[in-house]
Amino acid sequence: MRLKISHTTEYSYDLPVSYALQRLRLFPRSGPTQKVVEWKMSIDGGREEVRYDDSYGNDTRLLSAEGSTNTISVSVSGVVETRESNGISGPHRGLAPLWLFQRTSAQCEAGESIRRLAEEHPAHDEGDAVRLHGLMKAIGERVSYVTHATDVMTTAEEALQRGEGVCQDHSHIFIAAARLMGYPARYVSGYLRMDGVDEQTASHAWAEAHVDGLGWVGFDCSNGISPDERYVRIAIGRDYREAKPIAGIRHGYSEEALAVHITVEQ
Repeated sequence: MRLKISHTTEYSYDLPVSYALQRLRLFPRSGPTQKVVEWKMSIDGGREEVRYDDSYGNDTRLLSAEGSTNTISVSVSGVVETRESNGISGPHRGLAPLWLFQRTSAQCEAGESIRRLAEEHPAHDEGDAVRLHGLMKAIGERVSYVTHATDVMTTAEEALQRGEGVCQDHSHIFIAAARLMGYPARYVSGYLRMDGVDEQTASHAWAEAHVDGLGWVGFDCSNGISPDERYVRIAIGRDYREAKPIAGIRHGYSEEALAVHITVEQ
């Protein structure tokens, strides 16, 4: 599938900002499930300082804004060709060792609720994939998709106890439980083409677990499926904080307003 993507993030401030630094993970890479045909970035109110690959192999850029600005806008757009892979992205690659993804992380630390969830899915003869699909289904049933019920700092344990959340929360719960079940697991940020939706206000996220004999396998608990050709992957990490599209700091006491506009079209 050939997908055309446009993503604009705009920060507006009521008072001029003297200095701001943003870290961007908004750049897809070609791999087993996708080929980047073209991709470009434009910046208004700042400039690109440096680009590098982080410890997980994510294409990362640093943007700075100096002087006096009331608006910083970052836009990326391009075309990505995807293919159906039954959610399998293949063997582990990169500098980060596989065992690192089995260690706990800040937003995926397991509490009592996560532990009980993991215990409900013991190993059985039908194999790892069936076991993990069962976990995905259970999370979708227990945690309703409700926007604004959580925020970017909500942990997996908090979201499961609340019974509400978004794709970030579903992914964190899956990752925390899968690690307890003995699987390396990681967070994936990216885009999803949704039928009948012209414009989105947030990017998407899903989880991956490493299964012997298959490699990394994706699980989108929010939609109850493994990623297909409608998905474009951007960045990975142990949780949201390590894969989030934009993070930054600024000097000053101004109030900030954020606007996000995303389109994903075939």
